[in-house]
Amino acid sequence: MIIQPKTRGFICTTAHPEGCAQQVQRQIDYVQTQPAIEGPRNVLVIGASTGYGLASRIVSSFAAGANTIGVYFDKAAEGARTASAGWYNSAAFEEAAAAAGRKSYSIVGDAFSDEIKAKTIDLIRTELGKIDLVVYSVASPRRTHPKTGETFSSVIKPLGGTYSNKTVNFHSGEVTQATIEPATEDELRQTIAVMGGEDWQMWIDELQQAGVLADGATTVAYSYIGPEITHAVYREGTIGAAKNDLEATAQRLNKQLGESGGRAFVSVNKALVTQSSSAIPVVPLYISALYKVMKEKGIHEGCIEQMYRLFSERLYGEGETPVDEKGLIRVDDWEMRPEIQAEVAKLWADLTTENVYDLSDLEGYRREFFQLFGFETDGIDYEADVNPEVNIPNLR
Repeated sequence: MIIQPKTRGFICTTAHPEGCAQQVQRQIDYVQTQPAIEGPRNVLVIGASTGYGLASRIVSSFAAGANTIGVYFDKAAEGARTASAGWYNSAAFEEAAAAAGRKSYSIVGDAFSDEIKAKTIDLIRTELGKIDLVVYSVASPRRTHPKTGETFSSVIKPLGGTYSNKTVNFHSGEVTQATIEPATEDELRQTIAVMGGEDWQMWIDELQQAGVLADGATTVAYSYIGPEITHAVYREGTIGAAKNDLEATAQRLNKQLGESGGRAFVSVNKALVTQSSSAIPVVPLYISALYKVMKEKGIHEGCIEQMYRLFSERLYGEGETPVDEKGLIRVDDWEMRPEIQAEVAKLWADLTTENVYDLSDLEGYRREFFQLFGFETDGIDYEADVNPEVNIPNLR
């Protein structure tokens, strides 16, 4: 079939297998041009098929030479429907890892469930023995609690008052004013239940109790802080409350794992184009302005560059892992440089529909969005007939 992008709001409902494979290969190629990392040997990535999770898996395998297990929730092609981008990404990764002689396995299902945790533990015990790095990179709008059965839904809302600021439709380039009503107490509770640290804690507890977490193991989860422009809807909103819970969980896990020489961290990463960030009002316009400034300064990074820097300089660099006063790893340090933020703020004040393509990198944002799904990728013939049915070699 000929596969073209079909969008619904901030979601692309199709994905291109060859484009996704080329995007994965580009990340592998980048890592293979960098110095090798003396790091983990057996890695579990929970939320492994896109974004920072996928990049973490690629760095683990192709920079550190590690064996990996990826857990993710993606769908295969069915009839006229393509597979999800994460499915195609994982298939390409598995094929490349096998060719490079690395062990790699995929488990597809609900990472929040007891069933998937048990299945993962069995696979670790059978194939790898023990895990020495656990990356927690789950991004989901909903979670069903494995013990109570309650289903929670997250919201992206401010707390305490109505919030208004600029936003952009990155398809049309129209800059408008977004107004968001504050979250209720129950919406806040549910968002923390989905995006906070409870499930991360459950994973580590179960891995430890099963005896498949190595002494001295490291675990890391990902977060974002961002600038004042986005704070009301992000860091000081419902998502920020969930991230506070994630950070508190990291402190508990650090003590828990520290008893056997292990460590737990939250890494605060740079703002990047992801399906999740595209859903947050204000954020796509901020990222577009940020990209323009950072690209002009020659310090722009994508997921793979960020994760390579996290692994090589922070998690597995020389000496102790550097953290801020809250114990957070900060690989958003280039984004948050005062001179970068000052230039972004200056652009922000002037942004309108008429000048958005001149004052920001909105075209780069839009292109990266479609590249998440394998489109707008150099070297791919999008008029060619392709088979949407792609197998994942080591799917368990």
